[in-house]
Amino acid sequence: MAGTATRSRRLSRSADFEAVYRRGRSASSRHLVVYAFARDAAAGATEPRVGLTVSRKVGGAVDRNRVKRLLRDAFWALADDLPEGHDYVVVARPEARALGERDGLDGFRAALAELIAA
Repeated sequence: MAGTATRSRRLSRSADFEAVYRRGRSASSRHLVVYAFARDAAAGATEPRVGLTVSRKVGGAVDRNRVKRLLRDAFWALADDLPEGHDYVVVARPEARALGERDGLDGFRAALAELIAA
């Protein structure tokens, strides 16, 4: 399951994001906030889905795209260990850029693993 996400494995509609924000649980750190929500089992799809939020406070377009790429790669590296049928929204805080510059993919992987396990 690790690797790049297909469209069916991404959250793209604002209604999906809202459902995760409103009904999901959250865990946060200095760098990231992770919201998790168990989808309705009747919906059919069992693989986890992810949505990313990276605001301009993180930096310019180049910095935001780098953070998003690292977050996607880190999330899908952990996807095999995630429970089925869950949606996740990962919100990058402004300090996420420094984490990416300092520790790269390994830093994001460790930060996500810690928050998802919480």
